[in-house]
Amino acid sequence: MSEQVIIFDTTLRDGEQSPGASMTRDEKLRIARQLERMRVDVIEAGFAAASPGDFAAISAIARVVRDSTVCSLARANERDIARAAEALTDAPRRRIHTFIATSRLHMEMKLRMSPEDVLQQAVAAVRFARRFTDDVEFSPEDGSRSDPDFLCRVLEAVIAAGANTINFPDTVGYAAPELFGQTIKNLRSRIPNADQAIWSVHCHNDLGLAVANSLAGVVVGGARQIECTINGLGERAGNTALEEVVMALKTRADHYQLHTNIDASQIVPASKLVSQITGFAVQPNKAVVGANAFAHASGIHQDGILKARETYEIMRAEDVGWSANKIVLGKLSGRNAFRQRLQELGVLPESESELNQAFARFKDLADRKTEIFDEDLLSLIVDEEHEHEHFHLLSLKQSSETGEASQAELVFAAGNKELRSTGQGNGPVDACFNAIEKVVHSGAELVLFTINAISTGPQAQGEVTIRLSLDGRIANGVGADPDIITASAKAYLAALNKLQAKSEKLNPQV
Repeated sequence: MSEQVIIFDTTLRDGEQSPGASMTRDEKLRIARQLERMRVDVIEAGFAAASPGDFAAISAIARVVRDSTVCSLARANERDIARAAEALTDAPRRRIHTFIATSRLHMEMKLRMSPEDVLQQAVAAVRFARRFTDDVEFSPEDGSRSDPDFLCRVLEAVIAAGANTINFPDTVGYAAPELFGQTIKNLRSRIPNADQAIWSVHCHNDLGLAVANSLAGVVVGGARQIECTINGLGERAGNTALEEVVMALKTRADHYQLHTNIDASQIVPASKLVSQITGFAVQPNKAVVGANAFAHASGIHQDGILKARETYEIMRAEDVGWSANKIVLGKLSGRNAFRQRLQELGVLPESESELNQAFARFKDLADRKTEIFDEDLLSLIVDEEHEHEHFHLLSLKQSSETGEASQAELVFAAGNKELRSTGQGNGPVDACFNAIEKVVHSGAELVLFTINAISTGPQAQGEVTIRLSLDGRIANGVGADPDIITASAKAYLAALNKLQAKSEKLNPQV
């Protein structure tokens, strides 16, 4: 019989460590609800000790998620663990995930600790975490570069201390599949109490091997949990992509003889939600969730598909959620249909007043677009959230002419104040940004400006992603509108809001 592989999603923790991918509490809540709808087993909601913002987000998720286990990361010390336990208080199912580095390089250069001190601290951390929950996970950071003999000592000791999940991380993406899987198999065979814990894998994609290493860890090594993120989001080159490992196990069940609890039809909605919130566009040729994943341009392929889909497709697009991409809503649609679709997308506002404001925006958009897509609805909710932020756009007027400097006049809110400003620049977008900076004086550097169409057809809304850098801090802003200049101004103000919030982020890998 097929065995289950536990899916541990760390989009909200490790995924958020991508420069510019920091999320607000409400954005994390929206993603957590979608992960629960997708039937993710464990949601790593953040790193409670990293900042008050992370603590608040984990606490909020713990209050609303009921079917998935909610987890917080914690370094191997009592302060971090107690903070994680406090944030998880309201979760019906809670897990504390504690870690400490075990490679010689990390112990000597980063921790400045001896192997014996690391061993003692790891055991003490697990014992302390068990005071708050029976579900404790331990990770030997940089495990793939650690001495196997020392790993055996540490992992045997933490299992004896109460760790019931052992996560083996390839922290820097150094592993090779055949070696990675064999390493886990060897550890499990050498550690006397290895069968008292579920073994897990957490792989990074620095060499493009995260998915392959994770599958090797499961098939060869015997691990039964995979740690992954939506769209492979994560620091540096990212993490194991949830959509890829889940569909690999599902599509090749004949080979792997393993299954997950994931509702695959929710994969594409989750991908689009994470992309829209973080501003990290999904590449068209990305497996499973890329726009071209089920597209066929070759005449030979098209002919084959028309005769029998299986000739060139090993998965059905609708099985991963592509069929739910388009909705039949327009200017004549009522509030009930609008409410129902927002609920299905997991973005239904909590209050009636917020729903009414979103519905008014929907009607305004429907006057300009004959077809409304799910991505359009997601952008409406983002606009609604921006209304409550410090900066938000009220109106914009711009003009441009070949051979002349472009002009822009903006009216935008800054808290309770209404600011007006004019600016000029090399094109209307530059003029808008200059008009904003003329009164805001943020001093931020623009390091990224991208434009994507968030739906199809000539009426598609443009989605602009802005990345600003200020004093070593990086913030993303996303704006959408049928007018790309307006979308650009919205995105710039959204990025300024994140810089203005000054939320402290602590990278748990440092």
